Amino acid sequence: MRLYQKVCAVIADEGMSGLLRRIIRKFSITSEASSNDERAKVREEYERLVSDFNARALAMGYCDIKKYYWYHTIDLGNGLVTPGTYDYRKALPRFQFPEDMSGMNVLDVGSATGFFAFEFERRGANVVSVELPSIADWDMPHGKDRQLTLDNMMAYHEVSTVEELQYFLLDGPFEFCRKALNSKIRRCHSTIYDLSAQKLGVDAFDLIFVGDVLLHTFSPLRALASLAPLCRGTLIVSSDLANEGHDEPIMQYIGGEERSGDNRSWWIPNRLCLEKMLKRLGFKNVAVVGHHTVVLRPEGHVYDRFIIHATKCELPLKLCTPSKHHSEVEVSHRQTTTHLHAGV
Repeated sequence: MRLYQKVCAVIADEGMSGLLRRIIRKFSITSEASSNDERAKVREEYERLVSDFNARALAMGYCDIKKYYWYHTIDLGNGLVTPGTYDYRKALPRFQFPEDMSGMNVLDVGSATGFFAFEFERRGANVVSVELPSIADWDMPHGKDRQLTLDNMMAYHEVSTVEELQYFLLDGPFEFCRKALNSKIRRCHSTIYDLSAQKLGVDAFDLIFVGDVLLHTFSPLRALASLAPLCRGTLIVSSDLANEGHDEPIMQYIGGEERSGDNRSWWIPNRLCLEKMLKRLGFKNVAVVGHHTVVLRPEGHVYDRFIIHATKCELPLKLCTPSKHHSEVEVSHRQTTTHLHAGV
């Protein structure tokens, strides 16, 4: 595809703002935190946050939590803020979650420390948080490759067993936050492939959030297929999207030909691929509603993720989004139908 064709395809898919975002991403965003000085500042700030957090937690009577790994920055109140690798607080509006989620059943898949799960609960939702039963259940090649990845992770987190790794990486930090927030969120341990209404204890969810999960699965289509029957409202996916193949659906392999560090990322779809997969699974309305850019701590890498909303109804996404005010949605539906029949 020639350059002008690629430009036209991007404009058609994402508009001029999308083209500008790609240009910025290519030529400037990645350089903002790429220099050694900038990365050093990010690392120093992160180390300060970790030290302050641990000291404050000990002073407040919490046990020694120095080995805990905090995926997310979460404000626990009383000046206690977890020093997360990912700080989504400023990016929240970009996800376009309903402000009032009272009465909604919400599923947070790949919940980790639980930032999004706790935010959904704060907005009034009944939340089920899903995480792996064990780090060993992460999609990884079997044999020596898999064992080396686990060994590297255990060495990095200074633990000697996979069970300890699971606790300090996922379960311990989440439970710490749940207790500090007096949360009623239920944690369900399952792979994304094995999720079911019976396992989750909920027949269907008004909103399902999948944040940075699909790239870590061997089979993104199978993962989405397990979620589709559980979703009666909106499925929201945060994901990187490949630049290649604007006029055809493409899934880009990013796993490399040999292992490197603890890399456990495998696939990135382009926009058309993700859209077609979701539509095949019954989601008639699929749209990229925005993106967010975050500096990964402590490394200082900058990464960008698209935000995709998908619903099973034909209405515009805002009308499909579930609400506790079901009657208002029904009225809007009737009004929209009337306007269509009237030729408005």
